[in-house]
Amino acid sequence: MIIAGGDADHIHILISIGRVDIADLIGDIKRETSKWMKQQDRSFAKFYWQRGYGAFSIGQSQVPAAKRYINSQKEHHTKQTFQNEFRELCRKYEMDLDERFCWD
Repeated sequence: MIIAGGDADHIHILISIGRVDIADLIGDIKRETSKWMKQQDRSFAKFYWQRGYGAFSIGQSQVPAAKRYINSQKEHHTKQTFQNEFRELCRKYEMDLDERFCWD
């Protein structure tokens, strides 16, 4: 992991990976962080992650900008919702987005 951060309704994780199944990695992260959250306080007993996720790749030259972006999440999302940002990213990178499967 290079850096992680987010806001109340999502998280960004910048990682450097070799040959790994992204779905398995995300499943491991969700499972272990859910267990950790539930151990912190009883009020998190029903905590769960949404089913979906987004994964994007970047080049090494983009790492500094990605780190700044992750560090500025609280401020960034005072101006734009996570959902609208995700829609824009998918449009920008010409990815199909079926919102029936995005938001729990």
